[in-house]
Amino acid sequence: MITTGFEDRSVVVTGAGSGIGRAAALAFAGRGARVLVADLNAEAAEQVVKEIADAGGTAVAVVGDLSDQQVVDRVVAGAVEAFGGVDVLVNNAGVMDRMSALGETDDAEWDRVINVNLTAPFRLTRAVLPHLQAAGRGAIVFTASEAGLRGSAAGAAYTASKHAIVGLVKNLAVMYRGQGIRTNAIAPGPTMTNIQVQADAEAHGPKVVGALIGATIGRMASPEEQAAAIVFLASDAAGDINGVILPVDDGWSAV
Repeated sequence: MITTGFEDRSVVVTGAGSGIGRAAALAFAGRGARVLVADLNAEAAEQVVKEIADAGGTAVAVVGDLSDQQVVDRVVAGAVEAFGGVDVLVNNAGVMDRMSALGETDDAEWDRVINVNLTAPFRLTRAVLPHLQAAGRGAIVFTASEAGLRGSAAGAAYTASKHAIVGLVKNLAVMYRGQGIRTNAIAPGPTMTNIQVQADAEAHGPKVVGALIGATIGRMASPEEQAAAIVFLASDAAGDINGVILPVDDGWSAV
């Protein structure tokens, strides 16, 4: 029987202290999942755990920077210790760049964005895969971006990181579909989160990208709308959906 419930599932959500990650953690818990809340902000992570517990759910928090392999190891060990394993991984944590064109991008901006947006989910997925393989099933959902579908939604570093995520999703889908593991991603458009862009309005990148975004962008989505798509992709209802990048963007990708 196909079900959208997660009563027998354990779910790891990164960047779960706020925004899309928080909404996803609450949505999974509301459908019966046991949720590991991973975030850099300890207070935010514990608040989400409290919200889930107050609603009668089960959650634990792991705090740290996922670009650190030791933190990745703690996340996986925490899920195994608390829940007996991992059934769903949501690679959601990410940071924006400064909308910088490549010629304006320094090493610090590049390294930070690539480490958080690409290297961290790579390492966490690598660490979770053996548990999904042992179970013979599992779902991985990434938060990609409109910037993974076009060149006019962000700066060079963020755009490169999200295009890489799109490729990683497709490769994972092909490599592990024979082992019952599905990998998909949402590609959010503008969404009401606390992610801020520290852009220099006079720099070349923000001038170019700002004009293009302003001419094509749709409405702002809520984090809950993005979370609903994540939960669907992780659910049995999406059992034959694999390697898909799902825009959740009010038609921005269709422009």
